[in-house]
Amino acid sequence: MDFNLETNSWQVLPVGGDTGMAYMGVSKNKKLFLKRNTSPFLAALSLEGVTPRLMWTKRMSSGDTLTAQEWLNGRSLHKSEMASKQVSDLLYKVHHSKLLKKMLRQVGGTVVTPTSLLDSYFDGLSSDLRKHPLLARVATQLKRTMPQLDPANFEVCHGDLNHKNWLLSDAKRLYLVDWESAVVGDPALDLSMLMCLYVPRDQWHEWLERYYGREIDSAFQARVDWYTMMNLLFFIKHSHGRGRFHEMNQDICKLADFVDTKNK
Repeated sequence: MDFNLETNSWQVLPVGGDTGMAYMGVSKNKKLFLKRNTSPFLAALSLEGVTPRLMWTKRMSSGDTLTAQEWLNGRSLHKSEMASKQVSDLLYKVHHSKLLKKMLRQVGGTVVTPTSLLDSYFDGLSSDLRKHPLLARVATQLKRTMPQLDPANFEVCHGDLNHKNWLLSDAKRLYLVDWESAVVGDPALDLSMLMCLYVPRDQWHEWLERYYGREIDSAFQARVDWYTMMNLLFFIKHSHGRGRFHEMNQDICKLADFVDTKNK
């Protein structure tokens, strides 16, 4: 694809990703990570060292915006590495960055509340999931126990903490990439997603205490539990919509186990 770079010595090659917007630019011994129409929020992420360094941004003749980031050799994290202190430390940095919060609000970042999450779950929900006894019971419970939060206390949340979105460079520096799902919300939304996917249930309390560096109170634990059930409902809906019924049933079993354990 021709990006009208300043010199013809650049070769542009597509790299993996769901959006089809990411490329590697190669010129002699230089490499850049190129992406089209990235949010201006990327500049703040680069300044905070959360993503690889932003090199430049250009407006193309097509009207698209092209960004170039430092190309880093490395790998995605393995699932077994997601409960590490390095992960929790970087996530803590994201959730407590005043710069990221200011910039995401300035570029019109979506504010996500418990109410909007529940509304989004029901939007377009298939009738068979709507009628499923466990899912209906959990949704009713979530509506009844919805956290009452002040959006002024919300922070930046990544929104898609899949292990493939974590880049560990060859220099052992960790980065969090692919910020298309970023929102302003309760950090417990991110935390519950990560733990639900990668941290054994009996280690949750210990993981949260390491993340915060202090004892976790019952009110915060209740918020994490609420978002955990909310995330599981979304996982189930997502798998159902794509015909991934084996994954859907696994998450239904996980939700049933979580509810049973919570109610004991």
